[in-house]
Amino acid sequence: MPFISIGDLNEKEIIPGYSGRAMHTGTMTYMYWTVDEGAIIPEHAHMHEQVATVLKGKFELTVDGETQLLEPGKVAVIPPNVKHGGRAVTPCELLDVFLPEREDYKF
Repeated sequence: MPFISIGDLNEKEIIPGYSGRAMHTGTMTYMYWTVDEGAIIPEHAHMHEQVATVLKGKFELTVDGETQLLEPGKVAVIPPNVKHGGRAVTPCELLDVFLPEREDYKF
């Protein structure tokens, strides 16, 4: 099916304050997040390349030791196996795109 409504995707809280809806294409995962103000994603790394986009709000992201404030219009590209983590400065809506697909986000 070429057209998908994000609101029709199953939603799951992955960690406290981070609820996501995942869409999988066969090669990539699109993860639409709703994040509570102040919610933290601990520093971590994974085998996936990740492109992080803030759709609404302000999100402080640290990638490989460098921290920047992301707002709509600014994108972060996170290479595979690079440590990263962050914090929602305000309530946020985020979009993360992962390559290859995230098997752990198939729910």
